[in-house]
Amino acid sequence: MSLTCCCVFSANCSGCGPGYRSPLDAMKGPREQIVYLPCIYRNTDILKPDYLATVDVDASSSTYCQVMVEPVDLFWKCDLANPHTSHCLANGQIMISCLGDPSGNGKGGFILLDGETFEVAGNWEHPGEAAPFGYDFWYQPRHNVMISTEWGAPRALADGFNPADVMEGFYGSRLHIWDWTSHRKLQTLDLGKDGAVPLEVRFLHDPNATEGYVGCALSSNVFRFYRTPEREWAAEKVISVPSKKVEGWMLPEMPGLITDILISLDDRFLYFSNWLHGDIRQYDITDRRKPQLVGQVFLGGSLVSDGPVRVLEDPENQPQPHPCIIQGRRVYGGPQMLQLSLDGQRLYLTTSLFSSWDKQFYPEMVRHGSVMLQIDVNSISGGLSLNNNFLVDFGEEPDGPALAHELRYPGGDCTSDIWV
Repeated sequence: MSLTCCCVFSANCSGCGPGYRSPLDAMKGPREQIVYLPCIYRNTDILKPDYLATVDVDASSSTYCQVMVEPVDLFWKCDLANPHTSHCLANGQIMISCLGDPSGNGKGGFILLDGETFEVAGNWEHPGEAAPFGYDFWYQPRHNVMISTEWGAPRALADGFNPADVMEGFYGSRLHIWDWTSHRKLQTLDLGKDGAVPLEVRFLHDPNATEGYVGCALSSNVFRFYRTPEREWAAEKVISVPSKKVEGWMLPEMPGLITDILISLDDRFLYFSNWLHGDIRQYDITDRRKPQLVGQVFLGGSLVSDGPVRVLEDPENQPQPHPCIIQGRRVYGGPQMLQLSLDGQRLYLTTSLFSSWDKQFYPEMVRHGSVMLQIDVNSISGGLSLNNNFLVDFGEEPDGPALAHELRYPGGDCTSDIWV
């Protein structure tokens, strides 16, 4: 039975979503009709609170691709700040990972909320046992394990990316393995330079599986993590996106910057976004140790052919992509957060990463707002193509251009459902 993260979307978390028996049963579920996503005004010139947007994705609806809006203004008090990932727990509580403490220092702790009142119940981890940095997490009760990742200290992130902060230790490179029952940290895997800034972590959906993948942003590598015969945990690099030598950019080499990954419910395909290079990639992971690239589509990014950056050397020998223009609207920014339909045939994306980084790398997106797009997916042999009939333009919001972020379905999805 699956646990769905309905807490973000309903009055309480006491009632989970459809509760499909298995990932394959979920793939046979009804088509998505609405999508929820937070929209950000923080660190922009618009002095309005962040809000939760409801987007109609039912193609037969009269309000298809339109936003409805529910303002929210959340504050957390648990000696933690910058909440990120939320999951519903079997006991009805909500668990949220955090990036740091209220002073902006790195602190990878977790908040527990009451699933009905949303009141803070306390910390999930034991006192003094928070990780140095925090970001995402995924738990698998059947194996009594949770794995969390690291981004960086919020005070280093707040003003944009400074390469010197990496050398000074303000960014992470580790996976933390936790005992799900005792809440104790068991093991830390340092992925080193090849694993710089591990962000989104995904177990395979099969609850019997003891492996999964994590996307490392700055190094632009994907690592497979797995449990060894000795019941320890280990990780190996299985996908690498090479940096491109460029001119007209802040550094002589531009990484892809893998910012989001997800796995289809049948554990057949892995998808990830390269926010700087501007592409989404689809890999067949039937062979878990040797993923095969089977689909790719470019949607903006920093390498567009009419932009200021020129590629001098590209190990993949790809031409600079044309700008992405849909329904007369140019897409600023690059593909960032992803969400896949339950049947694996539609991939949704937004283009905002973090408001201060958006300002630094894509100032035009801050001025014009981000967008939500839909990609048609070949879920049989692989392949990605842009659906030119779907566009949600957050530049047209009543209070001004907004920066839309994470995508979630109200009844559970590929990035929140956990089978026990």
